[in-house]
This record gives sequence, C-alpha cells and structure tokens, in this order.
Amino acid sequence: MTAISKAINKMVFFAFVFLISTSVSMAQFSAEPEYDACTSILVGREATTDGSIMVGHTCDAHYRTWLNMIPHKKHHEGSIRKVFEGKLHTETPWDTRGLVEKGEIPEVAETFKFLNVAYPCLNEKQLAMGETTFGGKEELRNDEGMFYIEELQAIALERCSSAREAIKLMGDLATEYGYGDWGECLTIADKKELWQFEIMGAGPFEIGAVWAAQRIPDGHVGISANRSRIGVIDFDNTDYYMASDNVIRLAEEMEYWLADSSEAFKFWKAYTDDAPFSIREYFVLNNVAPSLKLSYDAEELPFSVKPDEKVSLEKVFELYRETYAGTEWDMTKDMLVTKNEKDMYNEGLESEELVKSVVANPWISKETIKLLNAIKPGFLEYQRTISVAKCSYSQVVQVRDWLPDEVGGVAWFSFDNPALTPRIPIFIGVNELPESFHISGRNKYREDAASWSFMPAARLATLRWDKAEDYIRTAIDEFESREIQDVKDIDTHVKQMLKNDPEKLEQVKKFLTHYTHSMAHATMGKWKELEKTFWEFFILGF
Repeated sequence: MTAISKAINKMVFFAFVFLISTSVSMAQFSAEPEYDACTSILVGREATTDGSIMVGHTCDAHYRTWLNMIPHKKHHEGSIRKVFEGKLHTETPWDTRGLVEKGEIPEVAETFKFLNVAYPCLNEKQLAMGETTFGGKEELRNDEGMFYIEELQAIALERCSSAREAIKLMGDLATEYGYGDWGECLTIADKKELWQFEIMGAGPFEIGAVWAAQRIPDGHVGISANRSRIGVIDFDNTDYYMASDNVIRLAEEMEYWLADSSEAFKFWKAYTDDAPFSIREYFVLNNVAPSLKLSYDAEELPFSVKPDEKVSLEKVFELYRETYAGTEWDMTKDMLVTKNEKDMYNEGLESEELVKSVVANPWISKETIKLLNAIKPGFLEYQRTISVAKCSYSQVVQVRDWLPDEVGGVAWFSFDNPALTPRIPIFIGVNELPESFHISGRNKYREDAASWSFMPAARLATLRWDKAEDYIRTAIDEFESREIQDVKDIDTHVKQMLKNDPEKLEQVKKFLTHYTHSMAHATMGKWKELEKTFWEFFILGF
C-alpha cells in the first residue's frame, strides 16, 4: 500500500474518531420515537427460582435521577393532599421550580413510607410498581385531568398494601378527578399477585379516565414495553381482570369498536393505533420460553408466558442488559472485527474495518447510523434494544413475603445505562439514602450527583467498547455477585434477629441503611476508577 493510501486511511480513521465521539456522547441523549421510553419485566412468584415476585422498570427518558425515601406520616383530620405536575423534571427533592399545582384531594389519616424515584416504585408494605408509556389515542388525552401517572403511583403507594387495592384507588381517583397524562401502563406487585394496569384519558369532553387491568399468572413472565398489551377482557373472571365502567361504552361512542361487530373487543386494539408488541416484548418472551416458538410476524403474542426454566434475579439483570448481541437484531453484526490499532496503521486497513474498532458498540446512535449508511447505504439498521444509553435509571424490585417487610422489599437500583453500571440493593427498611442520591444529574454536570459517578465511565466505554467491555462486565459481575450473596446473608440474619427480639427493628433499619450507603460508595468509587482507565485509551489520540 502506498504512503498516500496509508495517509488517506489515517485521515478516515481520525474523521471517524471525531464524528463518532461527538455523536455518541451527545446524540445518545436524542429522542427515540414517541413513547419508546421504558421497559418493565414482570416475573410471578411461581416462576422465580427463589419464590420472590419481581417487577422491573427502566426510565429511558430525560427525567430526573434523584431519589429519596418519603417517610411514614400521620395527618391531621381535614388535611388535604396537593396534586402536582412537573415532578419528573425537578433538580432535588426540595426543588419546586416548574411544578404546577393541578388540584387537591382529601388526605388520609396515615400514609406509608415509599421509595420515591421519578416513577415511585416501592412502599413499606412491599407494594411495588414499574411503568411504561404507550401513548394511546391522541384524542383521548385531556389536559384538564388532574392526575399524571407518577402522582397516581405516589398516592397508591402512600395508601395501599395490595395491587388490587392500588388499581381500584388509582382508577377511582382518575375517574373522579380526571386523568391528564398519555396512555400509561403500571406493572404492580404485592406479596401475592402481579398485575398490569393500563390507563388513558376519557376524551376532550369528559374529565375522567378509561382503564383495564389484567393479572399475570403466578407461574408466568410478562413484559410491558411502550405497547398496550391487554386484549380480551373476561368481565366474569374478577380474579384476573378489572376495568373501568366505561371501557366498552367509550369505545363504542368513539367508534373504536362496534358492538355488532363479529370481532371480539380487545383493549389494545380499541384504544391504541399500535401493534401489541415490538422487538422487546418478543425478545423477552421468546427468550424465557423458546419452546413456544413464538413468531415475530404474529398479530399479537401471549399476554404472558410460562418460562421453560424458572427465572433467577441474575437472569432478569441480564435481560435488562440485553442488546441482542449475536442475534439477527445485533446492530454491529455487519461490522468486521478489528481490535488492534497498531495493525490498522501498519496494514493500512480499509475504512469499513476501521469502523468496527472505532464505533462498534451496542448503543450506536441514530446519527452515527445515518453517517455510516451515507458512506455505505444499508450498512446498519437501528434496533431498539432493551438496554439504551439514554436511560436515566432503572430498578428491579423484589417482593418477598416470607421476610419482614423492612428487608423483604428491595429495589436493585442502577443509574444510567443498565448494561454499563452496577445495581445497588435498596431495602425499603433503610432510614435514608446517601446525600448524592438526592441530586439530579440529568440536566447539567454536577459532581455532587451520584449519577455523575457512573455516567462518564459509561460514555467513554461506548467510544471504545472493544477495549472497555471486559472491564465493565467484570466490575458489574463482581459487585452484583457479592451483593446477591450479601442480601441472602442479611435476609437470614435479620429474620432471626427480629424473631428473637422484635424490639431490634430500629437496629435493623440502621444496619440496612449502613449497608446501602456502603455499597453505593463502593460502586461509585469503582466507576470513577474505570473512568480514569478509559481515558487512558485515548492518550495517543485514538
């Protein structure tokens, strides 16, 4: 190869470094298609390896990353509970900028403690929730409605101890005071049952809501990923179905479904314009139950499936890290593998081969894909992976009825992309969270925000995934395997401790608080170390 050819290849290489580093670091925050922003995976108690119920959630949108514990409270008679819009975008728990007071409802005498993330997720009675937005019919949204979904979640966690109770309360409140949000699905678990609750506004002329709920069988796995999933509602089977009184009437009035039609009424078909599944639903259900041989070309998939093997906590963590590597949906499948920079220079490799080392990672931005396709049309096709770079935070909540509530309810929480950062167990019994957890890092750089201990390493890792992958995988495995064993030991110790002396509850809470703080600081420290290691990849400028 001539010196001129080598020089041209070097120019191509550095052009890729510049273009890709800017597009990956900045464009990964760019918006995906509307309502393509969260994934909730659900596993029933007879489908898990340990008998727990699991409900997960990824907040894959530009929402706040701060979280705190809202304490158990008692309220004076006649108190009111204000309802707000805008809590998803505040900077700290004390920040009221941007909040809009939508109304108020009567307060109850006593409210439960709960873990307050952007979409509140777990209370002291082991009631747990996940969330995904599916949009629904645009004309059904009514901005005059009082409630956004995150406020309904918070109120249900404040007042309820079972999934059925929460569904009824949220449905009643939205019907009475109005629902002003887009179509939303809440995945709800208590110590015995697991449900999906889907809700929308009732249209421009009615301050209310329309909703349906379906129970996941105890031995099944379900998923909600920005698509309405509830189909035929068996109104006679109240053990597995609930719905608003207007669910049929409104569909007829809006001509979404006709009573004299030969077609059965299906909630998803009447109230949305989308298919009831996409790549994420198909991948998870097919992954846990390959024996069903589900078809990606089907009109709809089963609402839930019985897994071929019982599902472990580690398996759910893996699903949340999923990028479809090695499958037909792998976005890097057409890239040639090149890992040695020296070889690229000495051998004068072609630009297509340079691409693999410089940009090949499972979270390639759409802008990068456009760039590569401009060079070689049809080279890459975007796929919406389960793990995405734009994720604000995620959690996998375990509900365990054989343990005291303080330790039985645990949220395995992670900041940023769940494939690139570790999970930290947060027991509902903790008294408080680390101060850095109270600061959002989503809108600007803040060294006092816990999320910024993780984001730099995660971003740098995607720039040189060929070199960073082993570091990330090893660190995550080390922390999570240690934590899973720690939690097993804590479960045994706390259960025995409270059995022998119930008065030691406060001591237990202090211990749980100390453990969560310790693991938070340990993981933050490790990811700051990884950030420095990853910067070293670029010492020579590539």
